Amino acid sequence: RFDSAASRGYTRRAPRSAPPAPPPRISMSALTRAFPPVSIRQAALSKRRTRSTPLASCRPRTHDSRLRIVCRVDHQSEAWSVSGDPAEPNKEPYYPNYYLADNAMKRVKKARLITAIKTPYLPDGRFDLHTYDTLVEQQIEAGVEGLIVGGTTGEGHLMSWDEHIMLIAHTSRRYGDKLLVIGNTGSNSTRESVHATQQGFAVGMDCALQINPYYGKTSKDGLIRHFEAVLREGPTIIYNVPGRTGQDIPDEVIVHFSKHPNFAGVKECTGNERIKTYTDQGITCWSGNDDEAHAARWAAGANGVISVTSNVAPKIFRKLMDEENEELSDKCQPLIKWMFAEPNPIGLNTILMMSGVVSPVFRLPYVPMTREQREECVKLVEEFGIENTVFDKLEVMEDSDFEFLF
Repeated sequence: RFDSAASRGYTRRAPRSAPPAPPPRISMSALTRAFPPVSIRQAALSKRRTRSTPLASCRPRTHDSRLRIVCRVDHQSEAWSVSGDPAEPNKEPYYPNYYLADNAMKRVKKARLITAIKTPYLPDGRFDLHTYDTLVEQQIEAGVEGLIVGGTTGEGHLMSWDEHIMLIAHTSRRYGDKLLVIGNTGSNSTRESVHATQQGFAVGMDCALQINPYYGKTSKDGLIRHFEAVLREGPTIIYNVPGRTGQDIPDEVIVHFSKHPNFAGVKECTGNERIKTYTDQGITCWSGNDDEAHAARWAAGANGVISVTSNVAPKIFRKLMDEENEELSDKCQPLIKWMFAEPNPIGLNTILMMSGVVSPVFRLPYVPMTREQREECVKLVEEFGIENTVFDKLEVMEDSDFEFLF
């Protein structure tokens, strides 16, 4: 049979040589930690960032890894080069994202008005990205300099982490060249915070917003270790809101991190006296209280405000941050008081739904304001001036008009 096969033109195949040895395996998590993709993308694709990007040495944060990646940027050709070589485990502390901090930090610290953006939903429970884009574009048109994506106002605590990172990625991709994208990647778990923050920077966010561990509270030393872990990842705003977390971040913790290369500042919700204490020491602060934002900016030395009400009246808050105007600030107070009559974001969700700007879809446990409160809102907006808002109509709506998801 072999002779017959040979006569028909078939030949025996030569024996196979041994397959080449596979290249050493590097896990994606180790590579991301050692060389965050966002750093390459932001430095190599954005000319406004590349020229000020310093040379950087990026080392993995895990002590059991032997990978060292050294990055160099050529400022003439604006090109990156990467080389890798085995290295002994690193034992000294290091902060590998200097090149991020050098650029994004300057932009973050210049921001006066940052909006904690609302996340709208479709009736099937998915994000309404078309409406979300409309809301973002209204903010850009009004001169807002940055967005908090997936914050308390954006209901990040009701999202899966997949949804959370997807929304940060979408915002960065669509609008990252127009304003700052600040992802709320904090958690009461340090491990979860670090992982989410790595993912956030990998998909393009400029800065992270980090809450102190809530519910399962920790000691002062625990707070320091928690923030040390997340600050390694890139520019970070620390968020102090004891009314929600149940624990105040002591002054000495904020002062301790004020010299850290990745510390952008603090969003402070305990009042303007505290803000004044920080600003007198040269620490960048944003007020987290809309009703005190004007005084924080002009009397307490705050950099600006991270605002909820600017979802509704961004142009008015732009004026409040750009010029001292007590009369305009006083005019805003009744609407702000109504917005926070119930825990945020209930008021914001209700007024945007009443305006038709977003679909009347709530993710539980949030529900709309009562009918009496909605009627009061219509009167307040008439007095405030509907032309000062992002909408052109406001309806009371019936209770049956709202949908609820979980």
